[in-house]
Amino acid sequence: MALRLLPDEVCLVPEKREEITTEGGLDVVANRKELEPTIARLHSAGIRISLFVDPQLEQIDAAGELGADMVELHTGKLANAFSEKIVREELSNLQEAARCASELHLQVNAGHGINYTNIELIHQIPHLTELNIGHSIIARAVFIGLQAAVHQMMGAMQNYNG
Repeated sequence: MALRLLPDEVCLVPEKREEITTEGGLDVVANRKELEPTIARLHSAGIRISLFVDPQLEQIDAAGELGADMVELHTGKLANAFSEKIVREELSNLQEAARCASELHLQVNAGHGINYTNIELIHQIPHLTELNIGHSIIARAVFIGLQAAVHQMMGAMQNYNG
């Protein structure tokens, strides 16, 4: 479909049919043989490639080796953390993965479960270029309208200096 529509960018995301939303990142290491020709075909059409990955250094390294242009770090474990210990561990993983990706000259994006409350934690991840926050904004928009919801999130993101 991407080769027919020719978007500027494509993010490759793993999904199982039974999932309501993606529950983890793409295993780039295990799926390297399948990803390599797909990435090559998309690149040959001038499409920039992002890989949605868990914040694990081996996944970031593999994304760089395959020639991805970007990684989108899966922030779901941080968003769903139920203890300070897990928050610290996940934030550390995300920070380290973002630094690694930046050193490999990959654009660093993030997404999954980002909302108006945890955006402050997301601010602690370096090198971020884009955030994918759709669900939270749309849920808030039901109560206050889309323009106000976007304005509030933009205000919350204003202090980021990645």
